[in-house]
Amino acid sequence: MAEQKNITLYVTPTCPWCHRTADYISSKGFSYTKYDVASDREKAREMIQKSGQMGVPVITIGQDIVVGFNQARIDELLAK
Repeated sequence: MAEQKNITLYVTPTCPWCHRTADYISSKGFSYTKYDVASDREKAREMIQKSGQMGVPVITIGQDIVVGFNQARIDELLAK
Protein backbone atom coordinates (compact mmCIF):
# COMPACT_ATOMS: atom_id res chain seq x y z
CA MET A 1 0.00 0.00 0.00
CA ALA A 2 1.31 3.42 -0.93
CA GLU A 3 2.11 5.96 1.75
CA GLN A 4 -0.99 8.04 2.35
CA LYS A 5 -0.99 11.63 1.15
CA ASN A 6 -3.55 14.40 1.43
CA ILE A 7 -5.04 14.36 -2.07
CA THR A 8 -8.06 16.34 -3.21
CA LEU A 9 -9.71 16.24 -6.62
CA TYR A 10 -11.98 19.02 -7.84
CA VAL A 11 -14.06 17.55 -10.66
CA THR A 12 -17.31 17.65 -12.60
CA PRO A 13 -19.37 14.54 -13.41
CA THR A 14 -19.15 15.02 -17.19
CA CYS A 15 -15.37 15.55 -17.37
CA PRO A 16 -13.58 12.52 -18.89
CA TRP A 17 -10.17 13.77 -17.66
CA CYS A 18 -11.58 13.98 -14.13
CA HIS A 19 -12.59 10.30 -14.27
CA ARG A 20 -9.21 9.37 -15.74
CA THR A 21 -7.40 11.29 -12.98
CA ALA A 22 -9.43 9.60 -10.22
CA ASP A 23 -8.87 6.16 -11.76
CA TYR A 24 -5.16 6.80 -12.20
CA ILE A 25 -4.59 7.94 -8.60
CA SER A 26 -6.61 4.96 -7.32
CA SER A 27 -4.56 2.59 -9.51
CA LYS A 28 -1.42 3.89 -7.78
CA GLY A 29 -2.87 2.84 -4.40
CA PHE A 30 -3.78 6.28 -3.13
CA SER A 31 -7.11 7.44 -1.77
CA TYR A 32 -8.43 10.96 -2.21
CA THR A 33 -11.25 13.32 -1.39
CA LYS A 34 -13.33 14.28 -4.42
CA TYR A 35 -15.50 17.37 -4.75
CA ASP A 36 -18.04 17.92 -7.54
CA VAL A 37 -17.61 21.61 -8.31
CA ALA A 38 -20.62 21.54 -10.65
CA SER A 39 -22.97 21.09 -7.69
CA ASP A 40 -20.88 22.44 -4.77
CA ARG A 41 -20.42 26.18 -5.30
CA GLU A 42 -18.35 26.61 -2.14
CA LYS A 43 -15.85 23.98 -3.32
CA ALA A 44 -15.85 25.60 -6.78
CA ARG A 45 -14.85 28.91 -5.17
CA GLU A 46 -12.20 27.10 -3.10
CA MET A 47 -10.79 25.47 -6.25
CA ILE A 48 -10.58 28.79 -8.10
CA GLN A 49 -8.97 30.48 -5.08
CA LYS A 50 -6.33 27.73 -4.78
CA SER A 51 -5.53 27.28 -8.47
CA GLY A 52 -6.58 30.46 -10.21
CA GLN A 53 -8.34 28.15 -12.71
CA MET A 54 -11.94 27.42 -13.56
CA GLY A 55 -11.19 24.26 -15.57
CA VAL A 56 -11.15 20.76 -14.11
CA PRO A 57 -9.64 18.58 -12.92
CA VAL A 58 -7.69 20.45 -10.28
CA ILE A 59 -5.67 18.14 -8.06
CA THR A 60 -4.02 19.03 -4.78
CA ILE A 61 -1.35 16.68 -3.48
CA GLY A 62 -0.15 18.01 -0.15
CA GLN A 63 0.52 21.70 -0.78
CA ASP A 64 1.08 21.25 -4.52
CA ILE A 65 -1.54 21.93 -7.19
CA VAL A 66 -1.85 20.24 -10.58
CA VAL A 67 -4.28 21.58 -13.17
CA GLY A 68 -5.44 19.00 -15.69
CA PHE A 69 -4.36 15.39 -16.07
CA ASN A 70 -0.58 15.87 -16.02
CA GLN A 71 0.54 12.29 -15.41
CA ALA A 72 4.25 13.12 -15.10
CA ARG A 73 3.60 15.82 -12.49
CA ILE A 74 1.14 13.61 -10.59
CA ASP A 75 3.71 10.79 -10.51
CA GLU A 76 6.40 13.20 -9.31
CA LEU A 77 4.23 14.48 -6.45
CA LEU A 78 3.03 11.01 -5.44
CA ALA A 79 6.65 9.86 -5.24
CA LYS A 80 7.69 12.65 -2.85
